[in-house]
Amino acid sequence: MVLLGSTGSIGLNALLIAKRFGIEVEALVAGKNIALLNEQIKEHHPKYVAIADEKDRSLVNHPHVFVGKEGILELMQKTESFLVVNALVGFVGLAPSIEALRLGKRLALANKESLVVAGHLLDTKKITPIDSEHFGLWYLLGNRPISKMIITASGGAFRDTPLEKLASMSFEDALKHPNWSMGPKITIDSATMTNKLFELLEAKWLFGCEKLDAIIEPKSIIHAFVDFQDGSTTAHLAKADMKLPIAFALLGEVQEAILPPIDLVSIGSFSFQNIDKARYPIWEIKDDVLANPKRGVVINAANEVGIAQFYNREISILELAERTKKAYRFFEDALPQSLDEVFQIDKEVRHYCLK
Repeated sequence: MVLLGSTGSIGLNALLIAKRFGIEVEALVAGKNIALLNEQIKEHHPKYVAIADEKDRSLVNHPHVFVGKEGILELMQKTESFLVVNALVGFVGLAPSIEALRLGKRLALANKESLVVAGHLLDTKKITPIDSEHFGLWYLLGNRPISKMIITASGGAFRDTPLEKLASMSFEDALKHPNWSMGPKITIDSATMTNKLFELLEAKWLFGCEKLDAIIEPKSIIHAFVDFQDGSTTAHLAKADMKLPIAFALLGEVQEAILPPIDLVSIGSFSFQNIDKARYPIWEIKDDVLANPKRGVVINAANEVGIAQFYNREISILELAERTKKAYRFFEDALPQSLDEVFQIDKEVRHYCLK
């Protein structure tokens, strides 16, 4: 396989699964964590490697090092692997997703942004999502007609924060996820519920379901529900561990235990909450976004700019959501019909948000 984003949490788990099941790692793509990349090179012996910055090339213990966005695409063109795992973070992951599909490879996709900004332009039949919620939905589907899909949210770092204190919460506060440790962007997106909005858009493109929603399940044990037209509902339960969806994405089918089963008696009970628009103001545009999913590119670009501004203490976390909504409403006619238009709209939205 080719692994994009090898030093992140998805990448680390993907390498554990690859080692366990004897999957050859042909190429590794990392960002700036060169020390960890060198450890991965020593253990997995990839044929090619790519990194983010030219200044780090001499630090990489490998004879075939590619650099930057163009370097990733060149690396992919040289590889022979049928499987590409895209665990890059942000809009930067779109071009490699496009290239993987163009090359006829199977795409195991953890890069949410690819589907959020261009789901209508990608061949989802060749995409396997690496996400506990979408894995849960897929796992529940049979041949019975469905009426609705529901995914769950943890509620993020500010799930129980008094509403009057939200505006004063810092970037560091937002990184204190109650259930697990993830990269900074997805953790911030969990705190604002933007991550769940993205996942609903992904589900729309992946499954073609018209009725979609999300609710909070604080223990992060139940990942998805499917309502069937006969009136029954099924739920997918598993420990919050990405190795399970990764294993299915890499192997296609799994016949042995990846995780220990859920002990319902020790869990005791579950509780559920609606997503409160006062706590998560981005949720005000949820229904409109699902009705106009091609505008996901606007939300993503505005959100990425806003996260950088939040990190720099230029805005509060509530302002992050407000600015994203403002951009979404300003670019109401942004309905990209091609990948070139996706990239152009992304550029225009970022310029607007930085004014």
